[in-house]
Amino acid sequence: MIKKYTLISIFLLLALFSKAQDLNCKVQIITQQLATTDKSIFIEMEKSIFEFINNTKWTTDIIQINERIECNLIINVKEQLGIDEFKATAQIQSSRPIYNTSYNSTMFNYMDEDWIFKYIINQPLEFNENDARSNLTSLIAYYVYIMVGLDYDSYSLFGGTTYFQKARQIVNNAQTQPGKGWKAFDGTRNRFILVDNLLDNNFKPLRETNYKYHRLGMDVMSQNVENGREEIKELLPKLLKLARERPNSMLLNIFFSAKSDEFVNIFSRAVQSDKQAIIQTLSDIDPGNSNKYQQISKSN
Repeated sequence: MIKKYTLISIFLLLALFSKAQDLNCKVQIITQQLATTDKSIFIEMEKSIFEFINNTKWTTDIIQINERIECNLIINVKEQLGIDEFKATAQIQSSRPIYNTSYNSTMFNYMDEDWIFKYIINQPLEFNENDARSNLTSLIAYYVYIMVGLDYDSYSLFGGTTYFQKARQIVNNAQTQPGKGWKAFDGTRNRFILVDNLLDNNFKPLRETNYKYHRLGMDVMSQNVENGREEIKELLPKLLKLARERPNSMLLNIFFSAKSDEFVNIFSRAVQSDKQAIIQTLSDIDPGNSNKYQQISKSN
């Protein structure tokens, strides 16, 4: 009887643990620019952030282990402002598996250069959606919800709206937090603008593209390459229209930061007669990567 209850307890714990993990996130703290030789606080910081991200229940769904969102958070601590206050940059990346392949498609790849936060060793990281208790957990939770929202958008049309709304709530709560990035006037690329774009009806064509690109394009290519490529090709005029209406928009730039290399790979094996028009369209949409798109014509 004791063994029976022990086994039940183990299974319950395993079930609860698996449900709590929505992300599989690698965390790295870089401190090369700091003069301090005592790195113990940063070892603990890395561990605490890792556990906070990976052991928090971020979604309302039961996520299987193989369904967890793969992501990376690299925090480069540039300066120690006080005993427990730091200034850093953060590279945030996430990817999504493509159906029936071993390939992961980059969903988000962004550098935030305005991280200011406090970290007290051995103090648990706490987060509440209704207030900004800590700038560190607000920053982390904000980007978690952005990554989750983009992932959900790629599986169902506008499926990430709930998580973008949670990210916007964090922005609203963080208006009095230290550092730049939470306010509309903090430059032309910041956390306020990113989530504002994601929830702006004017950018719905890009969110629709996110869905069709992955579910009707990339996921189909494992079974029928030509059909999947054609679906992605048909998205380009919509992206061109958006680029002309919203030139140099943050959200469009982030999309192509994640996808430019993939576009080259997809269209390098397109019909030769289509390539020049595809190159021109991609270059018009994303002029910063126009040289990269020229590679499409060099492949057979």
